[in-house]
Amino acid sequence: MAVSRLLRPGLAFAGLSLAALSGVVAPGIGASTGRADLTPADQIRVDAVTAPAQDFTAPEAFEAKPAGAATVDRTVNRDIFSHPSANMSFEERETFHLGNALFRKDWVTAPASTQASDGLGPLYNARSCQGCHLKDGRGHAPAHTGDDAVSMLVRLSVPPSGEAERAALAERGFKAAPEPTYGNQLQDFAVPGLAAEGRVQVAYEDVPVTLSGGETVVLRKPAVTIADPAYGPMRPDTMMSARIAQPMIGLGLLEAIAETDILANADPDDADGDGISGRPNMVLDAETGDRALGRFGWKAIEPTLKQQTAHAFAGDIGLSTPVARRPHGDCTASQRACLDQPAGIQRAFGADEVSGEMLDLVTFYVANLAVPQRRDVDDPQVLAGKAQFYASGCPACHTPKFVTRRDAARDPHRFQLVWPYSDLLLHDMGEGLADHRPDGDATGREWRTPPLWGIGLTKTVSEEAGFLHDGRARTILEAILWHGGEAQAARDAVVAMSPDERADLIRFLESL
Repeated sequence: MAVSRLLRPGLAFAGLSLAALSGVVAPGIGASTGRADLTPADQIRVDAVTAPAQDFTAPEAFEAKPAGAATVDRTVNRDIFSHPSANMSFEERETFHLGNALFRKDWVTAPASTQASDGLGPLYNARSCQGCHLKDGRGHAPAHTGDDAVSMLVRLSVPPSGEAERAALAERGFKAAPEPTYGNQLQDFAVPGLAAEGRVQVAYEDVPVTLSGGETVVLRKPAVTIADPAYGPMRPDTMMSARIAQPMIGLGLLEAIAETDILANADPDDADGDGISGRPNMVLDAETGDRALGRFGWKAIEPTLKQQTAHAFAGDIGLSTPVARRPHGDCTASQRACLDQPAGIQRAFGADEVSGEMLDLVTFYVANLAVPQRRDVDDPQVLAGKAQFYASGCPACHTPKFVTRRDAARDPHRFQLVWPYSDLLLHDMGEGLADHRPDGDATGREWRTPPLWGIGLTKTVSEEAGFLHDGRARTILEAILWHGGEAQAARDAVVAMSPDERADLIRFLESL
């Protein structure tokens, strides 16, 4: 989506409510997506309220409420990402807190005297969901070689070994296979008596970037290696991709965005010639067996929060669920000692270590972690930075706003004007950020546009938190300077800004 189209003539909406836009005709805003959940009148209202900003002298209507009625206005401290959506009922809040208890729960090795809490591993990355998603926020990369990779994991895969394996992978929507010995990801912890697979080590090379005005920013270029591999060498052609945990806020609202609205922004062949080629990642829905739009994960590899949660239980903690029945987690056939370990399945509680009810509770929790209210939306510097954000072309991928489906699965998420600043599509981000590892339809250079809501509170929640998929960026500016590929022009525009203009842009992003 070209920035010229983002700034085309349209309507101003300051002071208007969503209801007040009923019946307004908005020529020039753009083609309707024709959503099945909306009446023609509602579609006009949605088109109007989601139109790109054109007046940067004052905030837009509802801009301070990035999650609509679900937005929370609470004291800004380390717990700011851990509150329930503001528009939940009393009964829903009770369910939320039960899910929170399970999200924070430390699992133990099987067999154990405790009931319904064993089955950890045998190989694993964390003992709890909270162990990686620190305070429901971002993870971080090791600061130095030798530091533990807390809240970061390394995905592994290899090219298919032949046409038969290639075809079998394609049926499941994959283009690469798990590493034969170590599986889909490196597990750096293990239950007693079993060796962890290895230790993640990250070394950094300094990459200086000189900005307009003379300032030099030193970026960190990471090199990931695996020390002390306990089960023999990996295949020489193994592809590795380091990933930090992502923030948990607003996920249910992302799931409630209409698929047609997301696909309307896709331009896989760059038909309009603007250099932006957003693509959907169509992935396998494990529950239905159908291909579905991927929305979650660094490469949009998961179509639903339930599936994302189930695969995290299996891959990160080594726990089986009705969606991913893998009681030995990521153990492979080459790891016989791992497969011989006892599982934590207790028939009195069902056929899995994490029952369907428990999975639903955790999914409900992660779906309803609230987005905090914006700060200083009317500050002149914030508004000036917003103008720079638009002028640089950032909204071409970081789509500011959507209106969620009227028929969304969860009531708190229905028909909300939300401001995630993401199109949820894949974009080629250039060689500098490439991991050279395909994931579903995503190539080794493509990443899903990460939502920006809450980004200004990242360090409040966790001082060590990093930005980008592998946490290499220590600041928002560093993250921008790593942009390449489809985002190269926007990145170069930021480099060319005056110091004051750049400061305005960062101030705007910090207000999100």
